Amino acid sequence: MAWTCSGATNTALIDNMWKNGLITDARIKEAFLKVDRANYSPSMPYEDSPQPIGYDATISAPHMHASAIEHMLSYILPSSSSPAPRVLDVGSGSGYLTHVLAELVGERGLVVGVEHIEELRLLGEGNMSKSDEGRRLLESAKVRFRLGDGRKGWSEAPREGEEGWGTGWDVIHVGASAVEIHPQLLEQLKAPGCMFIPVDDDESGYNQHVWRIEKDGNGEITRKRLFGVRYVPLTDAPRRAW
Repeated sequence: MAWTCSGATNTALIDNMWKNGLITDARIKEAFLKVDRANYSPSMPYEDSPQPIGYDATISAPHMHASAIEHMLSYILPSSSSPAPRVLDVGSGSGYLTHVLAELVGERGLVVGVEHIEELRLLGEGNMSKSDEGRRLLESAKVRFRLGDGRKGWSEAPREGEEGWGTGWDVIHVGASAVEIHPQLLEQLKAPGCMFIPVDDDESGYNQHVWRIEKDGNGEITRKRLFGVRYVPLTDAPRRAW
C-alpha cells in the first residue's frame, strides 16, 4: 500500500498517505503538508521511497517517517505534564523529519538533530534554511543541528525560559539501524518518554526490526517490536584521509 502513495506534488503525496491510512491523525497530516519534501530530497521528492543523500545515508520513505510520528505522537505534542516537549532526532540526515517534528512540538518545544558527519549536519541545516518557516525555526533555536555520536545520546541546554523542564528527552527517534538499544539513550529518555529505534536482529545487519520503547512515569521500561525494516546502519563516522 505504501508504494502506491507517490504523487506529483507534496500535497498529493501527503493526501495519498492519508487516504491509504498511513497517516491517521489530522495533526500529523497538517504538519507534513507544511514541509515541502522537495527542500530535503535530491531527486523524485514526491515518490514514496527512500532516496540517497550522500555519505552512505538516505532520506527515508515518507511512509516510514509518518509511521515513526504515529507511534510517538502522544509524547511529541505539548501536554499538561510536558508543555515544552524535547525531541532528539539521531541520524537527522536531510533534516526532513526534524522539520516535521518541529511543526508538532508547539512553540515552546525543542527538536535537536544529531549527525556524526559534519557534511550531513550542514545539509540538514541548509535544507531547512530553504523555506521561510525553516529559517524561523532555526533563528528561534526551536530546531538545532549538532555534530556528535548519537548512539551516546546528546545533552542540550533548554531553550530560554524553559529551564524548569530538565534536559532529558520526551522523544528519541533513531533514523538508522543500531546494533543494540543503546543504554545511554535509555538513560536520557524522560519518565514518561518514548523511543522509536530500528535494531539489527543479528550480526549480518540484513535483518532489522523497529522497536518502540516506552518509559512510564515511574521509570519502568516496556519494549514492543513493531515491524521489519531495512535501514542504513548507525555506525562510527568515517575516517578522513588527510
